[in-house]
Amino acid sequence: MPDTLAEAFEARRDRLRAVAHRLLGSHADAEDVVQEAWLRLSRQDAAAIDNLDGWLTTVVGRISLDVLRSRKSRPESPYDEIVVAVDDGSEDVARADSVGLALLVVLESLGPAERLAFVLHDLFAVPFEEIGRILGKSAGATKMLASRARRKVRAADAPPAGRASQREVVTAFLRAARDGDFEGLLRVLDPDVQLTVDTPGGVVVVLGATKVAAGAQFGAASDGSTVLVGGLPGVVAWRPDGSPLSVVAFVVADGRVARIAAVADPVRLASMDLPKPQ
Repeated sequence: MPDTLAEAFEARRDRLRAVAHRLLGSHADAEDVVQEAWLRLSRQDAAAIDNLDGWLTTVVGRISLDVLRSRKSRPESPYDEIVVAVDDGSEDVARADSVGLALLVVLESLGPAERLAFVLHDLFAVPFEEIGRILGKSAGATKMLASRARRKVRAADAPPAGRASQREVVTAFLRAARDGDFEGLLRVLDPDVQLTVDTPGGVVVVLGATKVAAGAQFGAASDGSTVLVGGLPGVVAWRPDGSPLSVVAFVVADGRVARIAAVADPVRLASMDLPKPQ
């Protein structure tokens, strides 16, 4: 393989990695996808590729789509590589972190085709015609997928509310959950709220305020450590022996809890760098 082609690929590696990471939410998976794209390129006749940028984006998109579809029975946790830190109540914490995790939590709720269409078009300006070829759909159908996805992520793209006001909403939710106050839970939950729980048996997703309120069991977490999870308000609950019981993060939009993401899998919790109990 000529060095010139290898050099051309290396010049595009950062962008390809960024595309794969936005699609998959995991740096490790993104690296694997980019490496597979290089292997596929190395087996091609370079002279037959008219548009290397388009060819590589298509390949990365298709490989990522296969990964997303393989996750259908085991949705990914949004906590990979997310920093959990003590919440000292200050307002100067980098808000980009909270927007990034909020977007990732919402992206997790999208179907593979919606996620691909939104990420490639809205974040990387790939034309709908090219995305349609990856999905095997028309440009019009692909545009509709992206539009539907865009509506779902709009709240995550909006500037976050002040740290104090977000925490007030979360505190109200935890208090209502602890007290078994069903009506109080409904008041602070967005009607379309999504709860994602990473358990030892896999990721469980619950949709809608009524179902989330009916199954809310965060009483233990309400007495845990107040933390920021990727910049989002959250809590860490601890067992008596000092080991973590759960990590929960909340996305607050328009004064209500719009997304809840929790980790209760001991293996994943053990891999997280958590602040010590206070």
